[in-house]
Amino acid sequence: MTAPANTTYHETVYFAGHVQGVGFRYTTMQVAREYEVAGYVTNLLDGRVHIEAEGREAEVKGFITALEERMHGHIRKTERTPSRRPPEFSGFAIR
Repeated sequence: MTAPANTTYHETVYFAGHVQGVGFRYTTMQVAREYEVAGYVTNLLDGRVHIEAEGREAEVKGFITALEERMHGHIRKTERTPSRRPPEFSGFAIR
């Protein structure tokens, strides 16, 4: 089954561990520039980092995997929720 033409691959990702105060959002922006992804990264009050990313499936998956590899020493747990939906973002930002 193919996805409707007006949808894009999307992932909501939560990283837990020592992920705030270590340049995680800045690194996320650097890695995002290496992939064709749109969305944002933000710190949560509970100490996790939240990412919304969309684009071609291979690009989004590659982006998250590359970020996990780059920041592996800080991440204790990753929660990834994939979906397909209409695109919402233009560019990648820190919020």
